[in-house]
Amino acid sequence: MPRYWFAERLLLTLSGQRPVHWMLGHTLGAAYDQLAALAPQAPLRPAPPARTPAVRRCDEFRPRPGVIEAFARISSGERLHALAFRLERGQDLRWRCSAVELAGARA
Repeated sequence: MPRYWFAERLLLTLSGQRPVHWMLGHTLGAAYDQLAALAPQAPLRPAPPARTPAVRRCDEFRPRPGVIEAFARISSGERLHALAFRLERGQDLRWRCSAVELAGARA
C-alpha cells in the first residue's frame, strides 16, 4: 500500500535518519519545500533514551480516484505524533507526495 511506503520514508526524513533530498522524485514541489523546511529540525528525532520512532498505524481516505489523503500515528518512546500527507497518482501511474503536515511542527 503506497500510504505505508510513504509514511515510512517521511518518518525517516523527519527523524533525521535520511536526508531530505532522499525524497526527490517522490514528492511534488510544495511537498518537497515543506519537507526541506521541516527536516533540519528533525521534529521526529527521539530524545535519548527513547527508541527509534516507528509508524504504528496509517489510514487513508480517497476523496477521488488517484488521490489518497493519509494520516499516520508515529510513536517515539512514550510520545505519539500525528503525520498527515497527500498522495497523487501521476500520468506515469507513480504515486507522489503532494503535501505534508506534522502536528505541532512549524515549517
